[in-house]
Amino acid sequence: LATAALAQETRHETVNAAPNPADDAKGLSANVPDVYAIPTEFARVLILRFKFDTDLLAGLEKMAKQQHIQNAVILAGAGSVRGYQVHQVSNRTFPSKNMFVKNPTAAADLIGMNGYIMDGKIHAHVTLANPEKAFGGHLEPGTTVFTFAIVTIGVLKDGADLSHLDDKSYR
Repeated sequence: LATAALAQETRHETVNAAPNPADDAKGLSANVPDVYAIPTEFARVLILRFKFDTDLLAGLEKMAKQQHIQNAVILAGAGSVRGYQVHQVSNRTFPSKNMFVKNPTAAADLIGMNGYIMDGKIHAHVTLANPEKAFGGHLEPGTTVFTFAIVTIGVLKDGADLSHLDDKSYR
């Protein structure tokens, strides 16, 4: 039975090149701090509940639009999925590469979710577990809810500049 479940998993790697290839070749800039803080506060906190067979990423995108969420922190997630697709970074040099792992028929517990909504765009990471292992990565379409899923989002007050948080060329 375990062999049949593993046979459904597929993997493929893609190069995640910058739109401008020169950005992948550039070095560190003295104008970009090693670390910086973005002061902000939560305007409100939302708890989202997803039902059976709902795509998690599509549901997050729908709620971000419906709730007029520009910037937010994904604080937590719990539940279960009946299939998944995630990606992880798979190299250490630019251009970066992503390994996409997909299994549309594998059940797993959703044991954590975190990430950000930046200018309305979802950047979510999930941690999943089955009886053999815990694993995770960047949430992709095709991660569908089994029993239920709950995701907690802290919506930020207007004015927080999150523009460089997931910009790999800002270095």
